[in-house]
Amino acid sequence: MSAARAKDWFKQAENDLLWANDTLAAGRYAQACFIAQQIGEKSLKALAYHKGYDLVKSHSIMEIGRSLDLPDGIINLGKKLDLYYISARYPDAFPSGAPFEYFTKDQASDAVASAEIILLHVKGYFSE
Repeated sequence: MSAARAKDWFKQAENDLLWANDTLAAGRYAQACFIAQQIGEKSLKALAYHKGYDLVKSHSIMEIGRSLDLPDGIINLGKKLDLYYISARYPDAFPSGAPFEYFTKDQASDAVASAEIILLHVKGYFSE
């Protein structure tokens, strides 16, 4: 993957933030949590490609953040968002019930806010 594609990844993360906010407003909390994870992941993949990485195979924001030697605050936000990668989508992530039954407005609001913090952190690298 070339560094030229880094901006494409970042622009998609920005667009996904719009989607996350719409989803949050619609009361789809599990889905907002999942797309928040995706915003964080895509933002950090954009940064990795911007820094010259050829390939990023992980879906873990925490792992990508560690490989980029990002501040602990960003890595900790990634840890939280990584919890939503599977649990917000798959019924077998819980002992019973559908994922959407487990997520709250507070969780989703926090997830979207966390994703935005990661996105804004990464945005600073593109304005250098």
